[in-house]
Amino acid sequence: MKIVRLPLFAALGAMASAAGGARAQAGRQPIDWSTVSLDSIGGGPMPTAGYRGRVVLLVNTASRCGFTNQYRGLEALWRRYRDQGLVVLGVPSNDFGGQEPGSNDEIKRFCAETFDVTFPLADKQIVCGPGAHPLYRWAAARTGTLGTPNWNFHKILIGRDGRLIDWFSALSGTGRKLDRAIEVALATGR
Repeated sequence: MKIVRLPLFAALGAMASAAGGARAQAGRQPIDWSTVSLDSIGGGPMPTAGYRGRVVLLVNTASRCGFTNQYRGLEALWRRYRDQGLVVLGVPSNDFGGQEPGSNDEIKRFCAETFDVTFPLADKQIVCGPGAHPLYRWAAARTGTLGTPNWNFHKILIGRDGRLIDWFSALSGTGRKLDRAIEVALATGR
């Protein structure tokens, strides 16, 4: 497998957004999970209506990225917090550097065999720009330009109430800052 390194211009943009996730704009319309239409990477509709009342970590992923090892940390988050109400929702995307060129079946197999991924994966989507999936357009309306994905493994944290809480760049990884944000979201019911 070829790992593509992060180009300098993308690294600079990711570093700018890694300076700290911008807080979601208060009072904005929450997501209505019953209206979100996503298909599972394995085929058929995802049960997104069941995400209502849960904390969702939305992550655009790619199998051939320098950040692909973050699958391991995402799976650990899923296993650690799912019984408390966390959903890690992976959304493969080929938007950045052509680093997710495979079919849904190839992506699913790679994630299962390489990282033992068991968290929900959607089918491949566009995550930025005018053609972005409506879920990502909803998030972009709340975070502005800096909070929208500018590379693979951008993370968006959505509270139990459906409101966007925060976002985390790929450079933030899956470390303590993200853990703490998830713990607070799970505890506050927000």
